[in-house]
Amino acid sequence: MHELAIMQSVISIVEREAARCGARRVESIRLRVGELSGIVPRCLEEFFPIAAAGTRSERARLEIEPLGARIECPDCGYEGAPQGAECPRCGGSAFRLVAGREFFVESMEVE
Repeated sequence: MHELAIMQSVISIVEREAARCGARRVESIRLRVGELSGIVPRCLEEFFPIAAAGTRSERARLEIEPLGARIECPDCGYEGAPQGAECPRCGGSAFRLVAGREFFVESMEVE
């Protein structure tokens, strides 16, 4: 249920930027959501109309782009998608997560 608060924060950011640009309305909002961010894109979509009601973003199109998780393994140099708790190439566990926790407003279109 924290997605409602997250979406309210997104709308606040978008509205502030739209006002700064002198926009009358927001046409679209594009979000990037990492698969390990703990944020459920479907819930964001559900709460978007509630969070955007009465704002410049009310009729905006919401686009959510997923970001896959990526790791780097210092033992073998593997860079790519994780597979469980081990490096898929060498089986090591010393890898570090380099992508997948992100969540941000990628872009917005305004009128």
